[in-house]
Amino acid sequence: MKVAIVQHDLVWEDAAATHEHVRPLIADAARQGAKIIVLSEMYATGFSMHPERIAEPEGGPSERFLREQAHEHDAHLIASIAQQGPDGAYRNNAIVAAPDGTVHRYAKIHPFSYAREHEHYAAGTDFLTVDIGGHRATSGGASETLRVTTFVCYDLRFADEFWQRARDTDVYVIPANWPQQRVEHWKALLRARAIENQAYVVGVNRVGTEPDRPERGERGATYSGDSAIIDPLGVTLAAPVGEQVAIAEVDPRVVREVRERFPFLADRRRVR
Repeated sequence: MKVAIVQHDLVWEDAAATHEHVRPLIADAARQGAKIIVLSEMYATGFSMHPERIAEPEGGPSERFLREQAHEHDAHLIASIAQQGPDGAYRNNAIVAAPDGTVHRYAKIHPFSYAREHEHYAAGTDFLTVDIGGHRATSGGASETLRVTTFVCYDLRFADEFWQRARDTDVYVIPANWPQQRVEHWKALLRARAIENQAYVVGVNRVGTEPDRPERGERGATYSGDSAIIDPLGVTLAAPVGEQVAIAEVDPRVVREVRERFPFLADRRRVR
């Protein structure tokens, strides 16, 4: 199955404008045959700590846009959105929108306390793994199902959660807003999560620069992208430069073959 990284800029806190900005990039990914298309964290607004300005209700405009694009292009769309739940709490939700209109949500388990995200967005408590299938495997034969587990940005630093889902995961998808000043951490952790869990990792980071925050005496963060699709042995299959779409084939049989050849997961122990 072809998976696409949409490494994109955005219009700060302007969801409607960003929808129009990313629309042709999504279409480009679909033209290249992608059946899973991934955008960044808070893809429509940027990583804003003003949920009262940007958060949408579940099912709101940015989620509808993903659902419409999934239907139009017969592909799954994955990205994160600032949303307000029925309980009134704001959350940073990763959305998996299917072509048939089905939507799954994962609330970011680890809000980024360094940026005070935890003061504005509630932490999630549940994992999300979605089976995406019905497409023919890369070398022919019966169709294969990909088991896709979503995390969001800062979650990447916490290996335990990835380990807990490893046996039921072929592909980890991580939308992010990871600043350029710590991008070497991002690149190293993406490869580490792939190698230690013997699974594909799809990390999608934005490009561009945020506005300054004079009320906090801070300059806006700059993002260099450095998105990547990495295979279960840690080999980078795709890495866009700038605002660009990049695509790679992922195959659950490769995950099985790597785990059978190198049965490292069976050696994991819990030490008290």
